[in-house]
Amino acid sequence: MPTIGLVGTLDTKGWEYAWLHDRLRALDCDVVLVDAGIGEARVPADVGNDRVALAAGTDVAALRATGDRGAAVTAMGEGAAAVLAELYAQGRLDGVLAVGGSGGSSIAARAVRDLPIGLPKLIVSTMASGDVSPYVGAKDVTLMYSVVDLAGVNRVSVRVLGNAAAAMAGMASIPSPVVEDDRPLVAASMFGVTTPAVDAARERLDELGYEVLVFHATGSGGRALESLAQSGLLSGVLDLTTTELADDLVGGVLSAGPDRLTAAGARGVPQVVAPGALDMVNFGPRDTVPESFGDRLLYVHNPTVTLMRTTAEEMGELGRRMAAKLSAANGPAVLFVPRRGVSALDVEGAPFHDPKADESCFDALDEGLRGSAVEVEKLDLHVNDPAFGRAMADRLHLMITARAAV
Repeated sequence: MPTIGLVGTLDTKGWEYAWLHDRLRALDCDVVLVDAGIGEARVPADVGNDRVALAAGTDVAALRATGDRGAAVTAMGEGAAAVLAELYAQGRLDGVLAVGGSGGSSIAARAVRDLPIGLPKLIVSTMASGDVSPYVGAKDVTLMYSVVDLAGVNRVSVRVLGNAAAAMAGMASIPSPVVEDDRPLVAASMFGVTTPAVDAARERLDELGYEVLVFHATGSGGRALESLAQSGLLSGVLDLTTTELADDLVGGVLSAGPDRLTAAGARGVPQVVAPGALDMVNFGPRDTVPESFGDRLLYVHNPTVTLMRTTAEEMGELGRRMAAKLSAANGPAVLFVPRRGVSALDVEGAPFHDPKADESCFDALDEGLRGSAVEVEKLDLHVNDPAFGRAMADRLHLMITARAAV
């Protein structure tokens, strides 16, 4: 019988959690009900809010006394995370289910953030129809929109909550398949406009005996790659698609934050890097592009994605930022420069072909890396030429094997 952790604020959502508790029991699941609220619980909890607060280094009375809701949400999220980690270590956690509004969803998101990938995590939230990145982060969290506000169990919410309970019971009862594979792990970054290059590199690395994990460079993908690089599980990183740096610089919607392209270097993981897709900044539908960019070169990639060409000035700054990040690496790093274009849109005859802008980036990289330990390989190839991806893969293999031989 799987054990489900129910985590929520029982002072405001007690009846909903009581219904979920009974429904999960009817679906042959054991349940551990964790109270992450600071008020008086409406239903009994298996793990009371006093214990949750204590796990966060505080107590409920102190949190109530401050009257600071934000601080309380933060503390109870940390405490709930500690409680779930303990349950998991004891073998008493096969999945986590939570429901809530913005506060409850924030608590639940923090509570499940450190749990391993593959453990089912489902949050029914009033916030699930908007920007969900603060709740999902870089983990496999499933969000379900509540449709109606979570204020009692009614003819609509009972169907939504019923589906959530059934989904959790099913996920927890049928564990995800485990693939036994002892090949060294390599992470690679990819975008639609760099797919041919990454495919060539991935196929070559597969031939060389590696398992390659590909991350879509959509902000969350870059954050996930950085998180994995920090974990110590990777033998190497093939960071061919660094486009998220452009979104961070210019203000696009797919930024992975200022720490992108730092984790592998900080951890000393061998890395080969290219300025893949630095020619573009990402926005949503055409009418969502800020008015300040109205005179820029825009390309409607599809109805939900509009791309904007980076200028020579922006490309120069991106080169400087990349050089600074690579120069700070504690491990081996090699930069590969595709002299004939950095994306599928940056080729002769394509909308973003601008050799002068690209050279601005390449020159800044040269200057910033001069005198550093970072090697620079300039290839007279387009980024999507198969030979470019294979060259990056071969160099990464040499770096990994050289490190292993020491």
